[in-house]
Amino acid sequence: CNLHLPGSSTCVFCRKNDDCPNKYGEKKTKEKWNLTVHYYCLLMSSGIWQRGKEEEGVYGFLIEDIRKEVNRASKLKCCVCKKNGASIGCVAPRCKRSYHFPCGLQRECIFQFTGNFASFCWNHRPVQIITSNNYRESLPCTICLEFIEPIPSYNILRSPCCKNAWFHRDCLQVQAINAGVFFFRCTICSNSDIFQKEMLRMGIHIPEKDASWELEENAYQELLQHHERCDVRRCRCKEGRDYNAPDSKWEIKRCQCCGSSGTHLACSSLRSWEQNWECLECRSIIYNSGEFQKAKKHVLPNSNNVGITDCLLEESSPKLPRQSPGSQSKDLLRQGSKFRRNVSTLLIELGFQIKKKTKRLYINKANIWTSALDAFRNRNFNPSYAIEVAYVIENDNFGSEHPGSKQEFLSLLMQHLENSSLFEGSLSKNLSLNSQALKENLYYEAGKMLAISLVHGGPSPGFFSKTLFNCLVYGPENTQPILDDVSDFDVAQIIIRINTATTVADLKSVINECYNYLELIGCLRLITTLSDKYMLVKDILVYHVIQRVQAPFESFKQGLKTLGVLEKIQAYPEAFCSILCHKPESLSAKILSDLFTVHTLPDVKALGFWNSYLQAVEDGKSTTTMEDILIFATGCSSIPPAGFKPTPSIECLHVDFPVGNKCNNCLAIPVTNTYKEFQENMDFTIRNTLKLEKEESSHYIGH
Repeated sequence: CNLHLPGSSTCVFCRKNDDCPNKYGEKKTKEKWNLTVHYYCLLMSSGIWQRGKEEEGVYGFLIEDIRKEVNRASKLKCCVCKKNGASIGCVAPRCKRSYHFPCGLQRECIFQFTGNFASFCWNHRPVQIITSNNYRESLPCTICLEFIEPIPSYNILRSPCCKNAWFHRDCLQVQAINAGVFFFRCTICSNSDIFQKEMLRMGIHIPEKDASWELEENAYQELLQHHERCDVRRCRCKEGRDYNAPDSKWEIKRCQCCGSSGTHLACSSLRSWEQNWECLECRSIIYNSGEFQKAKKHVLPNSNNVGITDCLLEESSPKLPRQSPGSQSKDLLRQGSKFRRNVSTLLIELGFQIKKKTKRLYINKANIWTSALDAFRNRNFNPSYAIEVAYVIENDNFGSEHPGSKQEFLSLLMQHLENSSLFEGSLSKNLSLNSQALKENLYYEAGKMLAISLVHGGPSPGFFSKTLFNCLVYGPENTQPILDDVSDFDVAQIIIRINTATTVADLKSVINECYNYLELIGCLRLITTLSDKYMLVKDILVYHVIQRVQAPFESFKQGLKTLGVLEKIQAYPEAFCSILCHKPESLSAKILSDLFTVHTLPDVKALGFWNSYLQAVEDGKSTTTMEDILIFATGCSSIPPAGFKPTPSIECLHVDFPVGNKCNNCLAIPVTNTYKEFQENMDFTIRNTLKLEKEESSHYIGH
């Protein structure tokens, strides 16, 4: 048969030379036979079968069969473009429509890449039947997060296992091609069997291959490289932006969210490397994204076919698009924007429970935890009473006391709690397993303290891991831990070794070495294929991060119910995530200037010096930081989410040195003749006062 075939760069079936793998499949050219085909055009053609082996012909389709099919199609006219070569026909009985593959896509035909590779025209294509549609507002596509109308159509599909999961067809197709059959699953519940079956029915091609990110050589090599450059607008280091001196104020600190921006500690007024820092881009997403949306109290749908690698390791889950941690707040939210709430408003509402009756707490600053524990456990203590703080000194024979700052006390208490043995992890923390603490009911007390602190005007905790937060909101059974949640080095190494095994033999060897541990935690499983390693890793993570600390978690959760805090968190998770999982916004000269109000008749020169001083501190021309100033005046290193009460104020006094009144949040600044004298007096007093307080605290703790 002497066929007239198109040029070598044009598909012999559709007569197009487009090279678009997502739409038409891979474009394959066999120069020996002067033949080019799109994979989908070949696969969906009605009169051809794969008679050869995979390496024979084109994808197992023999060249002679392809020629016969082209010859057959040349006699059929496409009902869309009216040209010959329509190799695909609708399988519906008595339907005689034929079309090219691209023309079928244009007219929204459905091609099923499974079974007999059936094709359906626009009149006979399968549809999704939704018995009732209660959606009155737009919902986000759970892949691209753009809002869509939740009405099933050719371009809009719904998950068969999760009624709240809607997708663009194009988003699903790209996701399926990238994920492959092993990783393509529902973005909400991770079900793969039911989900894939429905998507195949609706014409989504799921290639039988490993995920694209697994096939790329050294795909995550860049993750081993650390960003070491100061990227703030004004770098103050004389040695340049690339200078990095560990254990000094010129050490580079990376953004805790994206890790792709950095700052010298001094350039962002960071007191130590342990302090969290976000770059401007991440901070704008986390803190300045406007009002938050209200999420109805619910749990995420569960499935018996939970995805294997969902968020197990540091790379992004195959079920979701790569996201910045800022956009992860959208993961907590699948509802519309009808109800929008701010976390400050929510805390103020909870504060309405506080009665006028006050309860005085006697607190020893040198032993903040024990004295707070004694005060909160006192049978006369009521969380809904207004709190008044009095500081006492241990072993003081005179029994002297002096008024204390409630917000300073709560700030110190939260700092102690974050660094206590009740939690484990470096920055984002999970609950630890401390048998003595469990016996003494300390996890309950910790939850209670957190709840009381939030309602009574304490600081943002900011140290919860996303996993701990999701356990509290959605339940442990609907939460999947990740490798970052494992603080035990040995356990983390076991997980890494299992996940990086490249053969079944390697995997079994690792399991044999760790046999006793796996048997102890109940995670031994029969290994038949290499992909079994993902489920094994999941089992270990769930045991170590969730099941192992089940008792501490339940106790902590009960404590967090104090004053209705847990219920509020579960009702508005996206709002509370901003203060439980993220550190507060870094202070600036403008923020402090706006924060402090002037109540008395001001000294114009002194106020001018004050504003210049704030700018100097921000520019790194002072030995103090913005946080030092706020601590000196209020006892807090950040602005509490519910705000200060009373509002911080400034006084201008004819004194030599500044005076901070933490009980009233009042800062008295000196009236001096020159700015140099003003800055020297401010620096000297603030620096030495905080240094003395720290030394006294260390002295008492040491004894």
